Amino acid sequence: MRDEAEIKGHRRTYIGSMPGKIISALRITKERDCVILLDEIDKLSIGIQGDPASALLEVLDPEQNKNFRDHYLDLPFDISNVFFIATANTLDSISRILLDRMEIINLSGYITDEKVQIFQKYLWKKVLYKNGVTPYGIEFDKKAIVALIDSYSRESGVRGLEKVTDKLVRKIAIKIVRKESFPKIIQEKDLETFLGVPKFTDERMVRASVPGTALGLAWTSVGGATLLIEALFVKGKGGILLTGMLGKTMEESSNIALSYIKNLLYKEELFNNRMIHLHVPDGATPKDGPSAGITMASAILSLALNTKVKSGFGMTGELTLTGEVLAIGGLREKIVAAKRVGIHKIIYPKDNLQHLQEIPDYVKKGMYFFPVSRYEEVALLLFDEKVISKINPSFRENLKSIVNPTRKLSPKKKTTQKQKLSLSKQKGNNQKKK
Repeated sequence: MRDEAEIKGHRRTYIGSMPGKIISALRITKERDCVILLDEIDKLSIGIQGDPASALLEVLDPEQNKNFRDHYLDLPFDISNVFFIATANTLDSISRILLDRMEIINLSGYITDEKVQIFQKYLWKKVLYKNGVTPYGIEFDKKAIVALIDSYSRESGVRGLEKVTDKLVRKIAIKIVRKESFPKIIQEKDLETFLGVPKFTDERMVRASVPGTALGLAWTSVGGATLLIEALFVKGKGGILLTGMLGKTMEESSNIALSYIKNLLYKEELFNNRMIHLHVPDGATPKDGPSAGITMASAILSLALNTKVKSGFGMTGELTLTGEVLAIGGLREKIVAAKRVGIHKIIYPKDNLQHLQEIPDYVKKGMYFFPVSRYEEVALLLFDEKVISKINPSFRENLKSIVNPTRKLSPKKKTTQKQKLSLSKQKGNNQKKK
């Protein structure tokens, strides 16, 4: 929308003039106490006919909408009882002045389990009917649905899933017309036959298997993702070289991580005549944000100590120069991304503990979570104590006050009745000796 008259209407002197969308909606409902949805408000643009965003200021501002004036009516009209809901895919293109009139509520995208339910209850029936193959009783195996979602249509919604399902069913429809054989129950193995090679795969991103690598968790517009960070020593005069289309914020995070790790290690010769090359794979995709701070620090520390991090961990958190771990966003999406690739141990900022509690249990099922407030806790999780002994004394002093969180992973041994009796006898004997 780029015409201001769509909101405020045309003056009656124009041929074909009519009220704006707001007054037209109220005329349809015949009520002032109603809900009006402004869909995809981020698509507003400025044209020669005016600025629709400026017109919306009068609509959404509670101080002005009591006397909203539509050009067609040319009279003040009270729309203060209307409840306006606006939707947007991104806030970047929305005027800051307009955003000030709104309460922003961030909604997470669907996770795989939710998409499976949508597919089974609604989407599959819709696509079959659309392509005229409903009478043939074609079914979709659940494992195949998960593979379709994760490998062919990774997104926050289900629009792409519908498109790729439509493509699959059209190919089945062609086989029906040609009287060729087709699977009555679509299995995971059939997807490549109908849709080709999977577009998305995380297999190469799952393991941080060599020194200088660590697995982070990221949040994008299409959901969560894993982020493998690689560090390598190269010839140079200190400093850090960054590749992988990293943004300004991520560049600053890498410098903070390097400065912090340099301060930890008492072997200055490691960094004097060598430069660290830090790379984040999938170089064609832009990446930015502060939440990879502890991951970068872990990759650099792993490289400096020539020791790989413990397997099975994914991490997210902003790092400060003093070693504090700060809160991040998109925790739910990051957990889903980790679970998708088989990562079940998540290191996250303690400041996000409330956000973790708000995530449904079925999302967290089978996962272990380790809240941290300082990088010392991260190091204790990722490296053995023998390795940590190579770090400077002040760092080890800070570790003494921290209980190793990995002990929580080992199940508690149940004490039997006989063991309880023997323990009580031992206590009695000890008291007699005294």
